[in-house]
Amino acid sequence: MGSSFLRLVGCVCCGVVLAMAARGVAAETDGHWAFRPIERPVVPAANGGSPIDRFIRARLAARGLKPSPAATESVQVRRVTLDLTGLLPAVDGLAQQRPDRWERLVDRLLASPHFGERWGRHWLDLARYADSAGYESDAPRQIWPYRDWVIAALNADMTFDRFVTEQLAGDLLPGAGLSQRIATGFACNVMLDGGVRYEAIVDQVQTTGAVFLGLTLGCAQCHEHKTDPVSHEEFYRLFAFFNGSVIERLPLPGFDAGYRDGTIRRPDADGKKPAVPSGPATLVVKAAPQPTHVLLQGDPRQPGEKVTTGFPAFLKIRWRADDAGAAKTPPTRIDLARWILSYDNPLTDRVTVNRVWQRLFGSGLVETENDFGIQTAPPLHPELLDFLAVEFRHGRRSLKKLIRLIVHSETYRQSSARRDELDAIDAGNRLVGRQRRLRLETEVIRDVCLQAGGLLSEKMGGPSVFPDQAAGVLDARATPAKWIASRGEDRLRRGLYTWHWRLTPHPLLPLFDAPDGVTACTRRDRSNVPVQALALLNDGAFFEAARGLGGWAWHRRESDDRRVNAIFFRCLGRSPTRPETGLVLQLLSRQRATLAGEPLACRQLLGLEPPEKVRTGSTDLVERAAWVLVARVVLNLDEFITRE
Repeated sequence: MGSSFLRLVGCVCCGVVLAMAARGVAAETDGHWAFRPIERPVVPAANGGSPIDRFIRARLAARGLKPSPAATESVQVRRVTLDLTGLLPAVDGLAQQRPDRWERLVDRLLASPHFGERWGRHWLDLARYADSAGYESDAPRQIWPYRDWVIAALNADMTFDRFVTEQLAGDLLPGAGLSQRIATGFACNVMLDGGVRYEAIVDQVQTTGAVFLGLTLGCAQCHEHKTDPVSHEEFYRLFAFFNGSVIERLPLPGFDAGYRDGTIRRPDADGKKPAVPSGPATLVVKAAPQPTHVLLQGDPRQPGEKVTTGFPAFLKIRWRADDAGAAKTPPTRIDLARWILSYDNPLTDRVTVNRVWQRLFGSGLVETENDFGIQTAPPLHPELLDFLAVEFRHGRRSLKKLIRLIVHSETYRQSSARRDELDAIDAGNRLVGRQRRLRLETEVIRDVCLQAGGLLSEKMGGPSVFPDQAAGVLDARATPAKWIASRGEDRLRRGLYTWHWRLTPHPLLPLFDAPDGVTACTRRDRSNVPVQALALLNDGAFFEAARGLGGWAWHRRESDDRRVNAIFFRCLGRSPTRPETGLVLQLLSRQRATLAGEPLACRQLLGLEPPEKVRTGSTDLVERAAWVLVARVVLNLDEFITRE
């Protein structure tokens, strides 16, 4: 009786509240919108547009509003290219004036290998990916093969069912091979410390709840969940799935030596092995059955009754076809995946399609994208949410099909311009009467700057790399670490390949709100602080990109106004207006005059070593340096680092 009482009360400070809340939760469970079965809604009978457009227009019309007009074609091209690949569009854009040019563009972007990099970065946020273990030691670890598995799986349009199952239970699948074992790195991305294994397993449960169910399962770690129908015991039944496994280092075949400066090295031609001796490997999950106990008040020093694997009962999900057989043996991690992916489970598909919508519109139809629990109010577009969930299921849970469906809608292609009448009624744009302007993520900002400068490497996969960073970043670490800058094209790789120390990340990552890799990040913040502008102006990578872009314009050997037009089109996907052209030409003229008598300054701007004697009046030096400064201005426009 004593242990039962403790499980009910949990923390002494909130025992009475918990008991009262439990009674209220039970009454609300069946009627909560997110827990109801998913059914195909009736599509409104509006004129024209896709079903998505009809749902949006019907809700807007009920408030006396109309959707925004379509964005210009150049904005649409830049928007969808950034959204689907995280890169700038090709200069030709939609140059071919075909009726199906939008559909052809979308298909080309979905087929691009860069799609997996862009949407893989989204998933790595959820998986709390990092290249170190965290905590005070923050030891390095090799888990980049999991990152590459995610990219490859998304590029192949692996069904979401398989995508989830391999990550949760790839090692248990019949005939599991190397790929399936690498996929279990999803659970291995947890922060690791030998002395706090319990905390790692709690995180694995919390991550599973946030990513797949949109539930705050961690609230039941110490006591009955205060708001959602998840009991203290049910938390530890979920805990048992992960407690019955361990994380181990898996050597990778095909390589015979380890890291040096972040690069995997193969045997030399004579067969001799080169000297971070620890061959390339990755972290994977391995089954290791052991008992699980309810931990009273969440304290591993207070084990209570023994429990086996199991699921929260309130969803009433069938996780095996043979319910009688289900009672005979405890479920495995394969069954956990089946339970999550069951059509009886209304949460997984709603959470997933809502997150895809969030990536394409800035916020989800359900704004609390990581919490679909009882305290979450219904979305303003519940029918649209369920329509997308049904379409997702009918499309064999293909993420590419879902994305294609959304970006083909007129709703996605709307202008982002502000409208007074819309702001007066729906300032937060929850009715989706327009698109949103979204500042690019930190990795994409750097990627497109390097791309505009003609410097970005499109090399995919492999170990994490070490681009240039300021000295001293690692000095304050409790455990010493080195940052040996990569050479060649590795220093110009896409941002998602940058080595991520949890404790001391590359300075650009936290500056532009990248996740820390400590917990699952279901939505990135977007801050706006002065230091960001200073970094864009002065960070070495961005200045190097300006040199590349300025040199590209200078080499065109065209008139000044045509060069300005070329820079704008390359960076912004449009031609400059007459006032913009005039301002840039004025800047160019002033810089030419200033630099004419400063040959040393010109060489510094161009990154050239000054000779002992610098010939004054070098027209080429002045011209090239002036165009670098013009490029620097364009790369620092708000429009450049923003997706309209």
